[in-house]
Order: sequence, then structure tokens, then C-alpha cells
Amino acid sequence: MAGKTKVMVAAAAALTLGLTAACGGGSDDNNNTDNNSSTGAAFNAAATKVVNASDKKGGTLNLWSPQDADSWDPAISYYAWTIDMNRLYSRTLMTYTPKPGTDGLILTPDLATAAPEVSADGKTYTFKLKSGLKFDDGSAITSKDIKYGIERIFAQDVVPGGPLYLIEELDQGQNYPGPYKDTDPNKLGLKTVETPDDSTIIFHLKAANANFPYELALPGGAPVPQKRDTGDKYALAPASSGPYKFESIKPGSGATLVRNTNWDASTDPSRKALPDKIVLTITTNADDMDSRLIAGTADLDASQSGVQTQARTQILTNDKLKETAYNPNNGFIRYAALGTTVAPLDNIECRKAVIYASDPTTLQTARGGPVAGGDIATNMLPPNILGADPKYDPYGRAQGKPQIDKAKAALQACGKPTGFDTKIAVRNNKPAEVATATALQAALKQVGINASIEQYDGKNVSSVVGSPAVVKAKGYGIMISGWGADFPTGYGYLAPLAMGSFIAKTGNYNLPEINDPAINDLFTKGLAEKDAQAAAADYQQANEKVMDGNYFVPFVFDKALNYYNPRLTNVYFHQGLAMVDFASLGVSDGK
Repeated sequence: MAGKTKVMVAAAAALTLGLTAACGGGSDDNNNTDNNSSTGAAFNAAATKVVNASDKKGGTLNLWSPQDADSWDPAISYYAWTIDMNRLYSRTLMTYTPKPGTDGLILTPDLATAAPEVSADGKTYTFKLKSGLKFDDGSAITSKDIKYGIERIFAQDVVPGGPLYLIEELDQGQNYPGPYKDTDPNKLGLKTVETPDDSTIIFHLKAANANFPYELALPGGAPVPQKRDTGDKYALAPASSGPYKFESIKPGSGATLVRNTNWDASTDPSRKALPDKIVLTITTNADDMDSRLIAGTADLDASQSGVQTQARTQILTNDKLKETAYNPNNGFIRYAALGTTVAPLDNIECRKAVIYASDPTTLQTARGGPVAGGDIATNMLPPNILGADPKYDPYGRAQGKPQIDKAKAALQACGKPTGFDTKIAVRNNKPAEVATATALQAALKQVGINASIEQYDGKNVSSVVGSPAVVKAKGYGIMISGWGADFPTGYGYLAPLAMGSFIAKTGNYNLPEINDPAINDLFTKGLAEKDAQAAAADYQQANEKVMDGNYFVPFVFDKALNYYNPRLTNVYFHQGLAMVDFASLGVSDGK
């Protein structure tokens, strides 16, 4: 088409180069595929290399998790590990390159034949689909299936809780209600997405957006066949476009995936599809799961949230076990969000008192210490994001101790000189989060802030702390949480937490409900930048304004000590996914 040029997602490449510079790059090995694999294991080897490289097929991969999936519906899947799991059964137009190191941050064609054609003004993206693509029932995958899948995201009354980027980008005042209320006879009435034929899909953006390919690579960009859509029940039997399909799904217990015989490996170089079967077991006993991992009857913790205290000690004091453990900085921050709609934390000085009274060292210890928990977090941009500066420390958290005098001064300023009562909300199936809630409670008591702890089922996060109405009604002044970037830019990390347009009735992750025009404008400005460094400067400023607003208590720049069964092959930490790449794993013994 006139005025269009073919690009290999230049924005992604530019951002990757920027990230390399920002993080000190890494060794030459990290950008050399030939040197990026290893047949032997060593502590943290999987952080930078492929360990036990193999193409051997067969056997059963046994995944465990101490928490159930938020949803197997690609429109809803938002936990980092369920996004990773989606790659087993859902494909998108573009996906992350299956390599360790910074190469893994680059997008590569998946359902698309190539990177998109992008118009000169950066506002129109055109993709062509590969031929021979099929769902697990043998029906062809077309551009209309991709459009329909994206339209489902707009139906927040039916399938809430997933990323909202595509609504923000594609609605453009149409107020599209989603396909269930679509008056178009074909239920394809979203005007900003065209499907002129079955192999072409065209997106019209409201403005140039360097992050758009990353947004399409999230699970919500996967195709959904309209005839198989069951609305809010779709998560119980989602269609497969990837190498595996669900044989069974048992909410609260687990799921089993088997080979999708209609998947064509020749169209999908990004997935190895080595095991014959993948069994996921959900447990409420994380210590039992750790014991099974060490005993070899479980292969990997799918949540990748790290082993518990007993196993941590066992692994770090046993050289053999330590060989198959790893703890890279995973791009997450663990933190407490402060509720601005809950008195007295609707007062900025009362929020400041909470921040200064908290004890960075006891919070780090509760997360597992510097090896298994991470480095003390100083602000709200993790160090692997371009524009981040771990030395930016407006609260002096690197000192590692509470600042009682400043906390008391803030209490005086907010009209609560003797302290106040509040509630801490925390997921009951995240022991490290419960431990940080307890540590925070103890620190706050030193200045008269009495915080009771209220635990809730982690699978209900979208409808508990993710519901502004519930937060206000229950009086949750402090909410323990963690976040990893949806895609590796300052916008991908911080916008969902701090941009007003991301506030949602359910599935809300802007927990403090920040809606500051100056912060919103900086995120918008960053999206329009053509230069990655310029965008990074915008996001850095947004981070500073977020810190000025006293909305978060950052705990750690996260590290999770994870362990894998030595029989696993192709184990490596994927920087784009912020955990092990499940789609590359195999089992060496074929069992």
C-alpha cells in the first residue's frame, strides 16, 4: 500500500538496544546463540544460558503451582505465569523470541508471516497471516478469529480482569461493547480493525504507539473461533491455536494439556513442543510442592514465585541441589499500594508516614533476603527497564532502616500525631506476601499506626483489591502486591499501576487509583516518542511524580530462588516473560 514501509518492529529493536545499554548489556555470550547453551547445570546458569539443551521429544512435564490460574481465557489471563502458559495453547501475531538474554526481548512473527507493515505516520499496522494455520478442531484460523478474540477484551462485563491496552488503543470513542452486545450481524463491529480477507488484518491506531506490537503479543491477541465462544465459561474449554490443547481443566485442582494434532510445527519455529503431555497440579501447600520438586516428583513451580524458607535453606546449603536453582532479577517489584480512597490514607502526609515508618530490611528479609528475595527497592521502576535508576531513592530506602522522625513529622502534618488504624489486604496463598504484611504491621506499630491484616483468596484478586468499590467498602488502606512489566518498557511496567485510564471496576491494578493529569500526560508523551531514550526520559519523570505522590511502599526489586528438576531440558530464564520459557521445556528421561 502507498505510504507504507515494512519494518522488523523497529521500536522493539530500539527498546532492546536501549535496555542493553541501561542494564550494562551483559556478556557477549548473551547475544551469541551458539554460546548460549550448556549441557551442564550450575547455580544461576539458567539466568543467562540454555541449560541441558535438547530436542528429545516425549514424556510428561509435571508443573505445580501454589495458586490457581487467574483464567485460561486469553482475554483474562494476566498473571505472569498464565501468560507464559498461554504460549502452549495460544498463538498471537507476534511473540517473543525464544532465547535467553536480551535477545528474548525482541518480537518475532508467530501467526503473522512477517513483522507488520507500518504506515509512515506510525498509526496503521498491517499483518499477513501464514497459510495452513488451524485450531485444534481442524478449522482454519483466519484474520476474523483474531479480530473476534480482540473484541472479546472489550466485553468487560463478561470477561473482566485482563490487560486493557487494546481497549485504550482501539476504541477511539466508539464505546464498543464487545461481541456479545455487538449489533453487527457478524459480531465484528469494531471499526478500527479491518479484515479485508481471511489472511489480512489491519489496525488503525489513534496515535503512533511504539508499544503496539507488544500489546498484540499478550494473550488477548490470540484468535478465538466465534462458534466456540461460551462467554464467561470460555476459560473452561478454550480453543487451541498452539502445540497443545486442554484435555481437562479442573478449577482449583489443575489442568492437563496434550498434543494438538492440528498444530503444524513448520509454521511455528518459536515452540519446541517436546513433552507429549503437560500436567499442572494446583496445591495449597507450598512446602509440600517444594519437597516434591527436590524429590523429583514435580518438575517446576509454574508460578515461579520462589521456594519457601525450608527448601531455600536446603538448596543453598547443598551444592548438588544448588546446581539446578536460579535467582535472576526478574523485573518484578514487590510493594504495598496505598488506598487513596480510604481515610486517612486519602491524605498524602498519612501515606508518607506509612512509607517512612516501614522497615526496608525487615521487608527484604520477609521476602527471603538479598539472595532469594531481591535488592531493596528504592522506587517504582525495576532495573531492567530503560529509564530506570535504582539509585533514585527519594525516601532513603537504601539506608535499610525506618525513618521514625520523618514518619512522626508526617503524622503530625496529616493531623494524626498519635497514629491511626487501617487494614492491610494480602493474598492468603502467597506466604512471602503474608510475611511482608506481618513485617510491615510490626514496623508501623512503632509510630502508632495499627494495621490489622486481612487475608483473602489470591484467585479472587480481581474482585477484591482489584475492585475499587470493595477496597473502599472494606477499608483496605494498604494492599500487598507485586508487578512485572506486561512488556519491557516504562509504559509496559508503570502505566497499568499509575495511569488514570487503567482504573477499572474489576480487575483494577492501579490500586491507589492514581489519576494525575501530569502523570497521564507523561505516559501519553512517551508512547508518541520515536526515540527509545526520549520515551525512557518521559517514563522516568512519570516515576518521579508517582514517588512524589506517596502512593507506594516499594519493598524489593525481586529475585525469586526457584528450583527445577535436573531431568528438565532447555531450561532458561526468558527476559520477556520474566520466568522460565515453558514452551521450550522437555524431559530428558522421556517419562
